Amino acid sequence: MRIVTALAAIMLAAAPAGLAQSVDPVGTALADPRRPVEDLARDEVRASAEMLGFSAIRPGARVADIRPEEGFFARLFAVAVGPEGKVYAFVPTRTAGRENAYADALAATYGNVERITGPLDAMTFPEPLDVVFSAQEYHDFHIPGFQTDVAEMNRRIFAALKPGGLYVIIDHEAAPGAGREVVQSLHRIEGAYLRREVEAAGFVFDGASEAVRNPADDLSLNVFDPAIRGRTDQFAYRFRKPD
Repeated sequence: MRIVTALAAIMLAAAPAGLAQSVDPVGTALADPRRPVEDLARDEVRASAEMLGFSAIRPGARVADIRPEEGFFARLFAVAVGPEGKVYAFVPTRTAGRENAYADALAATYGNVERITGPLDAMTFPEPLDVVFSAQEYHDFHIPGFQTDVAEMNRRIFAALKPGGLYVIIDHEAAPGAGREVVQSLHRIEGAYLRREVEAAGFVFDGASEAVRNPADDLSLNVFDPAIRGRTDQFAYRFRKPD
């Protein structure tokens, strides 16, 4: 709880005037009674409080969650941004047959969530965004079946953000030098490679979190292997669109 309180204090300091005295976005989001029991059980391993703080999710923010799947983080964002904020659940066309239903269920539960479905490398949003977020999905977009120009996807995200807006990516680390070569076989991507790729779109690297790191992972196993599933070494990178 001390971690949650500290992060809440940081986020409250950045909140719009009039909200800082009454809103604890981290604590309120984590305590939301609509969250499934399975989500609560995963808060520690997914470092939910730390990632909310790291992503600067604050009241009134406009946030896009790229391929939210069942909605673990989107649910947290919907509460943290409050009724004046907005969460866009972006579902790739490639997975829409299964995942549109998840996003529609989120929108039915949270009035400030809206589903958008489309090609990743042609994504647009109805308004400028404060944060674009992707957790454990970016590597997949390099898999040929997604038919995605990832460089163009990153340019689209850059264009969608306000000046000073954040692009936050969490993913499974791959071995040094692996680049994107194991995205399909191991579902991992080298963090250094991803950083170069995102920076090429015009973003500035703005920090990393150690909250989801696990040095005991030797980076050799598929992330779904029972020996490492849920305990992979992950990087959390934050990029900023220059002002």
